[in-house]
Amino acid sequence: MGRGIMRVLCLGAGAVGGYFAGRLVEAKAADVTFLVREGRRQQLAADGLRVDSPHGNFSVPVQAVTAAERAGPVDYILLTCKAYDLDSAIAAIRPAAGPGTAVVPVLNGLSHMAILNAAFGRERVMGGLAKIGVTLQADGLIKHLNEWRYLTFGEQDGSISARALALKAAFDKTSVVADAVPDIMHQMWEKLVHLASLAAMTTLMRASVGEIARVPGGTELMQEVLKRNAAIAAAAGFPPSQGFLDSFNALFADQSATYTASMLRDIERKGPVEADHIAGFMLARAEEFGIDPTLHRIAYIGLKAYEQRRAAGRL
Repeated sequence: MGRGIMRVLCLGAGAVGGYFAGRLVEAKAADVTFLVREGRRQQLAADGLRVDSPHGNFSVPVQAVTAAERAGPVDYILLTCKAYDLDSAIAAIRPAAGPGTAVVPVLNGLSHMAILNAAFGRERVMGGLAKIGVTLQADGLIKHLNEWRYLTFGEQDGSISARALALKAAFDKTSVVADAVPDIMHQMWEKLVHLASLAAMTTLMRASVGEIARVPGGTELMQEVLKRNAAIAAAAGFPPSQGFLDSFNALFADQSATYTASMLRDIERKGPVEADHIAGFMLARAEEFGIDPTLHRIAYIGLKAYEQRRAAGRL
């Protein structure tokens, strides 16, 4: 980065990656290249990267390539794919990962961390998570759906590194609320406890939190799943805070809550789901740590059965 403006490769120009990396382009805070499929490249060449957001709309021309070999080694790779696309994503970004490259994944769950560590070396992989409501429309417009625009990242070893601070400084030039933290792994575990609990219940019941809570026993079941997921995180060395647990126990008792997991929305549009990476990961950890896996097994089997029907075209 001492050579001038930092170089960032963003895998894809979809909702999450397009929003965060696009803000860097808008602010001229980094030299950003988007690694995309040919259809998206043509769309970007014709219309630029377009974002509709409560924090300001923008449309900017961007650099987009369809092969990582053309991008060359970069300072940061922002990885925002779905976990089920991780293998192809690693192959695509590998040519751009030089000795000094930091890989910054913003994926759901934790299963990707071990895979990325094996592929690139633990010292090159940071932890990361995003909190944002955003979607990519068919016409290529990235639609920001709420006030959230949070990006958090940090080193796996708990240090506050120069590269983490430099990335935060770049995002500080934008409207993104970015934070470099010493406890990213703990925060990722808390998010997984939240996501795994929400996804298990809303996909099994095909209903929102409030709809489940209005059914006798619904709140208690959601809270039991949360309790078991919290026990898994604690057994892994990352117990959720009491404030975190209190907030989600309260949410699961809110009969007016319209909250659902994005995985339920994936099912409703008949799309692929991160069954193995979220439900399967937590089922394996429950079995590993001797925590009753019954509810996790039910949630996992439910998602895998959906995958079977989807693969057979019977949805």
